[in-house]
Formats: sequence, structure tokens, C-alpha cells
Amino acid sequence: MVSVNEPSNGPTVPGVPDVPGVPAGLVVGVDSGGSGLRIALADAATGAVLGTRASREPVRTGPGGISAAHFLEQVLPAVRALVEPHGGRPLLAAAVGAAGMATLGDELRAGLPGALAEAWGVRRLALAADAVTAYTGALGQRPGAVVAGGTGMIALGTDLASWRRADGWGHLLGDCGSGAWIGRAGLEAAMRAYDGRRGGSAALLDRAEKLFGPAAGLPGALYPRTDRPAVLASFAPEVGRCAPEDPVAADILARAGAHVAEAAGAVCPAGPGAVVALTGGLFRMGDPLLVPLRAALGELLPHARTVEAAGDPLAGAVALASALATGTLRLPGDPALLRLFGEGVS
Repeated sequence: MVSVNEPSNGPTVPGVPDVPGVPAGLVVGVDSGGSGLRIALADAATGAVLGTRASREPVRTGPGGISAAHFLEQVLPAVRALVEPHGGRPLLAAAVGAAGMATLGDELRAGLPGALAEAWGVRRLALAADAVTAYTGALGQRPGAVVAGGTGMIALGTDLASWRRADGWGHLLGDCGSGAWIGRAGLEAAMRAYDGRRGGSAALLDRAEKLFGPAAGLPGALYPRTDRPAVLASFAPEVGRCAPEDPVAADILARAGAHVAEAAGAVCPAGPGAVVALTGGLFRMGDPLLVPLRAALGELLPHARTVEAAGDPLAGAVALASALATGTLRLPGDPALLRLFGEGVS
């Protein structure tokens, strides 16, 4: 079920100017992910958010990828209810950021442009990977790099001519420095202590047994789980709590920081003026991770400035839609990461 948040006159979204002469229309931004979707209605000219709705039901994935029918089933009535109090102002543009868009977005790209044009008369549409909306929410339309860290980890950068991506390959092949990576390294250190091998941590063993039960039963408890990345990531905060007093835990976070910095370095454009932002729940771990991470960023990217993320992926979707409506979009298109549809776009 879609729930309603009260309309608000919030701040403008990053990278969207107040453009004189732009019609008094509206835009829609959508952030769709594994925990559900969020929808925002905003003023086209300023990006000021007028109201939001949210659903805890993730959009289903089928043989054709992310289901366009299920997406529309949730989004169309929500947008209708958001638009109703605003006196028939037209919807000029929409932007959708979705997890899996790059590899599972074919059905959305085929079905949404026509469906949204028919339902809303929307003139312009952006379909983006969630990493792009995370980037736009964090940095707006500046050249730089954004690292999105949570259970997984992905870095995305642009020089405004093209996009570069690093990692985001999942917990078996990558996501180095992510919550799952930190949790797995912490549990390995716990098992080393249980065995009496070098590199073990008695503190992490104690935390692991309190969280998961006897150490000898951990493989049987973990390996059959279909949500292994999330289970591994659930141990990352324990590594952070142990780090101030435990050198093994501190070293795990130092290595995680180095991995995150390497991913940022791989995508950040060269030359002065680039900025780097960190976004996502991973970085709420605080100083035990951020201190070594900032040191690694300073060493690898001396030309770049680290800045606070201005907003989240929903703010990024609104920023994309507003930039489309005002003709101010500077971010590059990409067949997998950012596809643009409608009049005046290619």
C-alpha cells in the first residue's frame, strides 16, 4: 500500500536553478529499490518538493526484467493523488531511478514512455540506474564521483561527457569495502580466533557468538541463507564497535576504507575541481571507517575535494526531472545508466 507524507515546501534539489520563463508545471521523481519505492511531486522550475508518497512493496521482477505493469500499478494512482491539489498544473517531465535498471530495465524502457505520456501527458522522461540518481542527489550536475555504500558498494563518476563505474559486482565478486565485505572479514577474524590461527580477534568472536550462536554452527547458519549479503552486513556494525579497542577490527576498517577510496579513484575525473561524496548507510559507521577512508582519499585523489552529499536518490530523481523540464540537463546519457525519452531529447 502507498502511504502519504504531508506536502512540504522543502529546499530545491541540487543542481536545479530557478529558471525564469519556464511554464508553471510539475515534475515527478521516483526512487525504486529493494525495499519499495518513493515518489515525489515537485515544482518544475525550482525543484521544490510539494508532496511525497511511499510504498514498502518492491516492484516485482519477472522474465522481462523489472515489471512495468507492477510499477505503473503503484505509481499512477499515487501521482494522481499528489497532483490533484495543484489546480491542474501540467506534468512536464518525470524521472525514474531503479535498482537493476542497467541490467533488468528493458521492460521499463519499452513500456514507460508511452504509458506515462498517455496517463499524464508527460513530455520528457528519464530512466536511470539508481547509482545515477544517487549521484545526482549527492552532487547535482557537477563533475566528480559518488560512492554509494550499504550492504553493497558501487562508485560512479562523470566528467559530464561520459559515465564511469567501479565495483557494484556483488558480494562474491566485489562490493569491496561494503557492509557485506566488512561483516565477512569480521566473521573470518572471529573464526580464526576460534581456531587459534593468526589474525584472529577474540573480541569479534565474542560478538559473533552473541549475535549468531556458537561459532562451530556459523557455517550451517549462514550458507543456506538466500540473504547472505544482508546477514554478513549485519555484522559490520560489530566490527565498528570493536575497532577503537581491537587492532584486528581497526585493520579491517582501514582495508575497507582503502577499497572504497580505490573505487572512487577509478571513476573520479582528473583535473582540478572534481568533488567526491559518500552516500548510504555504510558511512554512518562514523570515525572508525571514515578516518582511514578520508586518509586514503587524500592520498589517491589529492586533486579532488570531499563534500557532503546534498541529498538522497529521490532528490536525485527530482533533480533529473526538473533539469529535463527546464532544458538544463548536463549529465550525459548512457544506454544502460541514463536513457532520455521525449521531445527535445535524444
